[in-house]
Amino acid sequence: MNRGRLSPRPGAAGRVVAGALLCAVPLLTGCTGRTVAGVASAAPGGAVPSSPEELERLIIRAVPSGLSRVPDDALSPPAGEKWVGDVAAYAPDPDHERGVLDGYGFRFGWERFWGAGDGSGPVTSVFVYQFAERAGASAYAEDLAGNDAESYRGMLSEDPDELPGGCQLVTVDEPEGLPGPAASAWCGHGVFSVAVTSVADSPSHARREVAEALRQQLALLPPG
Repeated sequence: MNRGRLSPRPGAAGRVVAGALLCAVPLLTGCTGRTVAGVASAAPGGAVPSSPEELERLIIRAVPSGLSRVPDDALSPPAGEKWVGDVAAYAPDPDHERGVLDGYGFRFGWERFWGAGDGSGPVTSVFVYQFAERAGASAYAEDLAGNDAESYRGMLSEDPDELPGGCQLVTVDEPEGLPGPAASAWCGHGVFSVAVTSVADSPSHARREVAEALRQQLALLPPG
């Protein structure tokens, strides 16, 4: 697999807060959260999704903390369906980043957020990205964990006890630019890279939210 280095950029925690802060603008009226009908179900027979729409059906609908969903279109850029150009645009140099993502074999993904919607309190996100091969998914998860640790001066732990094997955890107990302590888990799971981030009122609450939501999310995806 031929791939370059990911550009420095805001990590998952930064996406959570940057998007949530936009909901303080009065014109964005959909930021109070909503109840989403339906329940996510595991892929039948271990089938790998062939489109973002199929992947969306495998994303958890709720998080353990009970936070309300933030509507996808209330964020900028919107959450929900993601193609390589969307994710590349998070970086300062999208053209370079697109080439790097192509090197990982990035296909498509889905992002989902929960929280108060004004950036003032707890927020949780789940990102699931699908790749052409397992190696690309695992390498991306590992590199993004390192990116988060560097961006937020966090503590990086490989294979921590509270997470499934093959996952990495980044914790930021004394955050700068975030409304509270944060934890992010990045895992390679088959052809998927799965990230769960929580900004909470304490480090222990953030880690607990991440661990429980991650297990729920991994259980819905085809076996690794």
